[in-house]
This record gives sequence, C-alpha cells and structure tokens, in this order.
Amino acid sequence: MHDQQDDRGIPLGVIASISILVLAAAGGGSWWAWRSQQSSPEVPVTTTPESSTPKSSQTIQPTTDKPSTKEKIQVYWLNDVDNKIVLIPSPIPLNNKTLNKGEILESAFNSLLAGPTNGTFTTTIPQGTKLRGVSLKSDGVHVDLSKEFTVGGGSSSMSGRLAQIVYTATS
Repeated sequence: MHDQQDDRGIPLGVIASISILVLAAAGGGSWWAWRSQQSSPEVPVTTTPESSTPKSSQTIQPTTDKPSTKEKIQVYWLNDVDNKIVLIPSPIPLNNKTLNKGEILESAFNSLLAGPTNGTFTTTIPQGTKLRGVSLKSDGVHVDLSKEFTVGGGSSSMSGRLAQIVYTATS
C-alpha cells in the first residue's frame, strides 16, 4: 500500500496570480497618491509695499499737525509682478472714533469682498461671497464667509483667496 499524501492545498498558480494582483493594486494606489500630491505647485506669496520707503540720505521732518482721527487698515489685493502673483496692501482709512476693532475688521472685509477699485489689482475671491461674521477671540481673528468662497478655481486660486483673507485679518 502506498500512502498517498492528500494534497488539497491551494495551487501555486492561484497564489502567484493573487500576489501579482495585490502588488499591482498597491503600486497603482501609491502612484495615484504620489501624483495627487504633486498636482499643482504652491503659489509663492510675496508682499510688495504700495509706496517706497524713504532713502537713508533723506531727512524726515516731524509734522506739527494735529494727530489724525483716522486709523488705517490694509486690505490685500493680488497683482502680477514679473510673472509672479504677489499680495499688494491697499490702505483703507477708517474713523476710529466710531469703530471698535471688530467693526474695523468688518469694514475691511466688506471692502475686500466688494472687490478692488484700482484696475491694476485683482482678487480670486468669488463674486457673491458674503461676510457672515467676523470676531476677535483670544486665539485670533475668526472670519465666517458664505459658501461661495469655496466655489470655483483651483489650488492656486484658493491659495490666493486664503492669503488675501489671512493678510487682511492680521494687518
């Protein structure tokens, strides 16, 4: 009598096929994840002051005028300078006798959402975006915008929008 060993294991061909499928799926998933992270380069954000600073050889005379009753806040617009998108500050004069810091920020954001009045500046904030609220809290400025803010554009557009909001909020 021969003892025949009952070989009821999984055939080697099936094991090899499953291994190849698992490796192909893992490789494809890794490639897809790598490509989605490199979908678009980050937009460098550079600020350029609106006016030039005085040269060191110039003497600045103090003024004896009455102190101004106006406070200024910067609203940031986008501009193309040497084929780079840069943030350009634009001062907005505000009457500080009637406005607290929250109201000043609200006025600045309303100006930002209304769009630039200067033809050389632009914005990537979508038209129709509304300011639902702005508040100063211990951990920073909280800005609540309508859902239109998230609509349209790509990653460069969203980077520009966020930069405009952050720079305006912290100016």
